[in-house]
Amino acid sequence: MDPLSRRIINGLQTGFPLTLTPFAQAGANLDLTEESLIQTIQKLLEEGLLSRFGPLYNAERMGGGLTLAALAVPADRDFEQVAEVVNAFPQVAHNYARDHTLNMWFVVATETPIELTNTLAEIENRTGLAVFNLPKLTEYRLGFQVGLDEQGGIDTVPLPERPPAKNPGLPDEIDLKIIRATQGGLPLVVDPYHQIARTIGMEVEALIERLKGMLEKTWIRRIGVVPNHYRLGLKANGMSVWILPEERIDALGKQIGALGFVSHCYRRPQRLPEWPYNLFVMVHGQEREVVTARVEEISTLLGAHDRGHQILYSSRILKKTGLRFG
Repeated sequence: MDPLSRRIINGLQTGFPLTLTPFAQAGANLDLTEESLIQTIQKLLEEGLLSRFGPLYNAERMGGGLTLAALAVPADRDFEQVAEVVNAFPQVAHNYARDHTLNMWFVVATETPIELTNTLAEIENRTGLAVFNLPKLTEYRLGFQVGLDEQGGIDTVPLPERPPAKNPGLPDEIDLKIIRATQGGLPLVVDPYHQIARTIGMEVEALIERLKGMLEKTWIRRIGVVPNHYRLGLKANGMSVWILPEERIDALGKQIGALGFVSHCYRRPQRLPEWPYNLFVMVHGQEREVVTARVEEISTLLGAHDRGHQILYSSRILKKTGLRFG
């Protein structure tokens, strides 16, 4: 990768400016002109090295519904046809094929909790398959940055900690207009917030203040470039799942979530007898051997508390669009 692209990916995963001339400010921080910055982001998007560019919204913090769900698509069913049915739901933000009997895993994000319930029921109805609903019960780590070095190496870098807002409230109609206008990404023009404000019919200064408020309320996780870690080289995507004693899971989850190579760590419900696991830990690496070694490091840390674990590797990305409201 050329040094310019690497600098932009490393430097713009968080903290894209909320100002009247954001590309000029971001470019100055990276020793680039705003035109060069815009052109390079556009190129990286076209090449698939970036998944998107803009704000990442948090459905839960806005009072919506969010869950991880799975299907066991049997061998006698057309896997691609089932994926097409699931992916047709705009509420499905991500979908992965994984090496397991439960071989299709997808994230559903909705504007309201009841819409989440209805969406899962409709997926069951349209596919004719039972949906395993595995909502997050406790969060111990969420998210990571991709770190690229000059020798072509890549790894995960923990995101800065952002404590959740105590009273985030709910979006009003103006907020929802902003979310719908930006959830697909920011326009690659010198004045993106002006363009969005004109589309919505509001003053640009008011739009920027609203976006700042969404960040403070943690409705927005971050604003910036979203790398495609598969295309960049993190091809081993291991969802490790663990059986831990319930009375120890919070303390152990916090320990595991603090490990630098862990990108996501959640407590989720068991679905016995088919699914006995209650802790989910995402680990990424350039090769499966790296992920296996890191999972073994977790097992060593857990000691006798590890009552069984497994790694579900993703074999394919079936869909990756992010949250979509309305």
